[in-house]
Amino acid sequence: MAKIKLNDLVLRDAHQSLIATRMTTADMLEALGMLDKIGYWSLEAWGGATFDACIRFLNEDPWERLRTLKKGLPNTPIMMLLRGQNLLGYRHYADDIVDKFVEKAAANGIGVFRIFDACNDPRNLKRAADAAKKTGKHVQMAISYATTPYHTKEIYADLAKKYAEFGADSICVKDMSGLLKPYEAYDLIKAMKAKAGIPIDIHTHATTGLSVATLLKSAEAGAEILDTTISSMSMGTSHSPAETIVEMFKGTEYDTGLDTKELLKIAAYFREVRKKYAKFESSFLGADTRILVSQVPGGMLSNLEGQLKEQGAQDKIDDVLKEIALVQKDCGYIPLVTPTSQIVGTQAVFNVLFGRYAKITTETADLVTGRYGALPASPNPDLVKQALAQNKYDAVLTTRPADSITNEFEKIESEAKAAGAGSIEDTLTYAMFPKVAPNFFKNRAKGPVSSNEFAAAAKTASKTEDSGAYIVNVNGADYHVQVRPEGSLAIAPASASASAAPAPAPAPASPAAAAVPAGGVEIIAPVAGTLLKHSVEEGASVALGDTIVIIESMKMELEIKATAPGKVHFLVPAGQAVQAQQALAQIG
Repeated sequence: MAKIKLNDLVLRDAHQSLIATRMTTADMLEALGMLDKIGYWSLEAWGGATFDACIRFLNEDPWERLRTLKKGLPNTPIMMLLRGQNLLGYRHYADDIVDKFVEKAAANGIGVFRIFDACNDPRNLKRAADAAKKTGKHVQMAISYATTPYHTKEIYADLAKKYAEFGADSICVKDMSGLLKPYEAYDLIKAMKAKAGIPIDIHTHATTGLSVATLLKSAEAGAEILDTTISSMSMGTSHSPAETIVEMFKGTEYDTGLDTKELLKIAAYFREVRKKYAKFESSFLGADTRILVSQVPGGMLSNLEGQLKEQGAQDKIDDVLKEIALVQKDCGYIPLVTPTSQIVGTQAVFNVLFGRYAKITTETADLVTGRYGALPASPNPDLVKQALAQNKYDAVLTTRPADSITNEFEKIESEAKAAGAGSIEDTLTYAMFPKVAPNFFKNRAKGPVSSNEFAAAAKTASKTEDSGAYIVNVNGADYHVQVRPEGSLAIAPASASASAAPAPAPAPASPAAAAVPAGGVEIIAPVAGTLLKHSVEEGASVALGDTIVIIESMKMELEIKATAPGKVHFLVPAGQAVQAQQALAQIG
């Protein structure tokens, strides 16, 4: 039996890191037979981003994808990435939801559960680990890796021991930013082996250029499993090439026993598939050594780039990368992985745009007050005080966050059925993404999106770019926008699927808008996003500092407060996209 086994990431993390998780199931099917006969230890194919992209962008049922993959991979276990008590979402779920989700994931095809928590808080992992053990599948518990004054190899080794005591079958060192250096990896694995004594899997991104050397030293230190991806979907913000690792160890005691010629056939297939998704390609394709300081994961880097562009601040990327390190420290040296990478990254953007902690997201406040779990180190006490006041909390939460959540499956099942769910799997889809699932249920019968549409749209954009024509996406639909000499716009749908839709008109003002008294104080949107909800009723009397509306921006929630006392009149309805500096309400 080979001493080193490979877990390939082409069906999940590779396309998540490189092409915004857009690869369709149809583009995976032809490769399944080739992948299944290679002899991989497992194939990672399911996780929060793939699940989200299926229902949000591809009109695919993620459970059907899993069943299809399992049918095409009878000899190779399918791995999923599970965020502990968060499962696939951005919040903690009740224990009954955790139990049901893990049970159904196993029944539909998952063979390896890789379970992690952004805080590395064992309390957030125990329930998911227990549920996974009951299914009889392989339970791999992951340690979110960060390099801070707090994180030492001794602390990581103690975590590995704790997870082994939970019944983990293996341990994963999850290095989402490519920060794990070769010789540090060697020492870390030796320390973990001494305390845990179970197989170790190394997951490291290629973002900083360290990954191949790190995998080499990891194998020498005793790691049994290495995460790679087929070469045509490797490097940049992705991972080390499988063929490179196979060849590197060939003829040595670490020989994987895998056939490079067969791997090259898979690489050729995905090389052609990748071309269809050119419009989604990350601009970070080489080694970005700024990440050695900012510690930003690969997917987060391209996401930040897009978010700053949305806010009209793309020139601020270097300032944000520097600010991230400070926010991470203030948040107790939290590792940067979903959801904490998004929380810290968005807070850093707001700090750069508005001043340090002048605006704190709801999620940042929850993070530093224990609502996501115990932080690795003590957070900034001034930030904690500010967060407690903003979210009206009495104290920092010191118990397991999920202890305060009562069983919720029955309640969610009732809501899901009303939204169009037809199975337990649908209910769990709704539980993970309640804002997106209803629209998916409504449109599921139309069938999946074809990647050929992506390729056609990209070609259209390139053809029209020089003629002053652009493609603008509005609420998921693409529209051609032609800029005329006089500056007016001619708008037409960009795709056949949108051809029957009229050009989007400006949203109507709310009924209250006409009744706004002259001389009132306007409440302005500080950032672009979506007006998530009104926090008070139309016409309600509010005091200075009361929350008026909540904006969702960059996947985080931001409370917008009254700047004067008086009666509030809303100018924008809930659910509408807003631009920075747009008037949301008026008080007067």
